Amino acid sequence: MNPFEMVIGIVLIVTIGSVVRAMLGVRRDHKGNEYSLRDRGSDDRVIEEIRRLRDEVKALKERQAVIERITVEKENSLEREIERLRDQ
Repeated sequence: MNPFEMVIGIVLIVTIGSVVRAMLGVRRDHKGNEYSLRDRGSDDRVIEEIRRLRDEVKALKERQAVIERITVEKENSLEREIERLRDQ
């Protein structure tokens, strides 16, 4: 077997393996761990994780809004205090 045939053989094997994995619904997450789309338990876990992350993002946005409001109020009160002192 010459090197060209060996390369073609390896490419074919990898391609066929990828097609079979796709047909079985096997995927990889961002960490490289494999999971099956046909596994209902993992779907439920993924959905629950998405809900948890959305709730966390919502809470963080609310906290950010409060911090921004406090910062603006402090800046405004500081400006008023400086103006009051200037008027004296």
